[in-house]
Amino acid sequence: MLSATLAGARAEGRSALIAYLPAGFPTVDGGIDAVKAVFEGGADVVEVGLPHSDPVLDGPVIQTADDIALRGGVRIADVMRTVREAFLATGKPVLVMTYWNPIDRYGVERFTAELAEAGGAGCILPDLPVQESAPWRENADKHGLVTVFVVAPSSRDARLAEITAAGSGFVYAASLMGVTGTRESVGEQAQDLVRRTRTSTELPVCVGLGVSNARQAAEVAGFADGVIVGSAFVKRMLDAEGPAEGLAAVRQLAAELAEGVRSHR
Repeated sequence: MLSATLAGARAEGRSALIAYLPAGFPTVDGGIDAVKAVFEGGADVVEVGLPHSDPVLDGPVIQTADDIALRGGVRIADVMRTVREAFLATGKPVLVMTYWNPIDRYGVERFTAELAEAGGAGCILPDLPVQESAPWRENADKHGLVTVFVVAPSSRDARLAEITAAGSGFVYAASLMGVTGTRESVGEQAQDLVRRTRTSTELPVCVGLGVSNARQAAEVAGFADGVIVGSAFVKRMLDAEGPAEGLAAVRQLAAELAEGVRSHR
């Protein structure tokens, strides 16, 4: 389904809009409603974050949301429920973005089986080294799950080839060195990284880290297969006066970004 969704966007002559929201934020039920809201606004794919106490790739906005979710007692079962309910409600691809340690502790076979049963499309694993990923990939493949790895501007061409050969679904291209968060400009680094990545893979290349508005979404959509937005959605919810306002805000942002990825055509 993920591949079909990305191919469908390409057939329309546009990039896919991929949104990120952490499970359990502001509550488990509230997080499920937020995922549904961004789909309603126009997101093609949603990444559900598994909150972590030390999210090394994430900036202060997502760290704050993760802390709220963890203090609320979120568990992996709640992440699976978020995936399940969002998928059942929309029929659209839902991925889990997680650091490796929670999966390792939970059990790879158990995690992949439960994610597949929930209707999940796969996982984005930003800190799992490709050379140590075989046990995960074997279980993911057995359950029909994709494995999305992250490449960065610092990745040399040989390393890009190694990472993309191991991955499936799409390649997550981090637009810059650093952590997640909104930026004034996504910059030329991202375009160069997409160009270099495409020389070693047929997989779609989707760009994240720094995109926060329709103008930036349109800029990235001009050279990437997908535009990934996370911190901007989380910030809208953090800044909202209440749950209803938060849902309206992320739905509206999704609509603006969905227009943005279509405006470069």
